[in-house]
Amino acid sequence: MTHASGTFEVKLTPQAADDNAGDSTLGRLTIDKQFHGDLEATSRGQMLTAGTDVAGSAGYVAIERIIGTLHGRSGSFILQHSGTMTRGAPQLTVTVVPDSGQGQLVGLSGRMTIEIADDRHSYAFEYTLAETP
Repeated sequence: MTHASGTFEVKLTPQAADDNAGDSTLGRLTIDKQFHGDLEATSRGQMLTAGTDVAGSAGYVAIERIIGTLHGRSGSFILQHSGTMTRGAPQLTVTVVPDSGQGQLVGLSGRMTIEIADDRHSYAFEYTLAETP
């Protein structure tokens, strides 16, 4: 496994509800990110959210396509997010979608962790680049 780390900025933009008129528990947002550090890249994606009547409990899923360089290798890949918060306790899995790597990132697999402290976002990315058949 190879380790990459750095910071990122994110802009989340709420989107109009499709057929959930009046249902405030479900949401849809677009994602725009700028990564810095070992991953110099931009990403765009979509997020679906679900809130509950219990404070601090919610869930989200998201898909984002990242385009840029990872330790100097250029290309793109897709990340899949699955997150829950149970009464304020977060659990998040962010995984590279299998076979989504393009360019010099073909064969990429791995997991990313995200930390938010003092309104600053950082990432740690453990990955491998396998030879493809």
